[in-house]
Amino acid sequence: MNAKRILPDLQCSLLCEEVRQEINGNFIIVGVLSSIRVPQLPVTAYRLTVFNRWSSGLGQFIEAVRLIAPDQQTVLRRSELRFSLEEAFLCASNVTVFPQVEFKAPGSYYIEVLVDEVLKLRYPVPVVVVPRPEQPKPTTEPQKPQQG
Repeated sequence: MNAKRILPDLQCSLLCEEVRQEINGNFIIVGVLSSIRVPQLPVTAYRLTVFNRWSSGLGQFIEAVRLIAPDQQTVLRRSELRFSLEEAFLCASNVTVFPQVEFKAPGSYYIEVLVDEVLKLRYPVPVVVVPRPEQPKPTTEPQKPQQG
């Protein structure tokens, strides 16, 4: 039996700051994010990048990547990309860039990865407000020289 189309497996999905590709085709993934920690909200992320790697599929597909707000209904960003796997042993690496993403409230945002409208993975991206540490106050007392 010769299959003409096999839905691929999602080998990995990483939210990161940047993805670069070397001249030999290998990828460099910079700043893998498990959460977004900020001193205050609202804040705008200059760029969020999602790196997805597909394998064990055959045919042509549409990958969709969505960034979902904490209310779990509002889609903040959506991207679609067509890709193909000509042989089942090949892999496809896709990079999605979401520029200028504004986070207005803390909470768990979500990345959803779909292929041909089939949800393959959904993972949380917590946005957490972490106040800046207080700066030490300058002392007005003169420092005593150390004896040693």
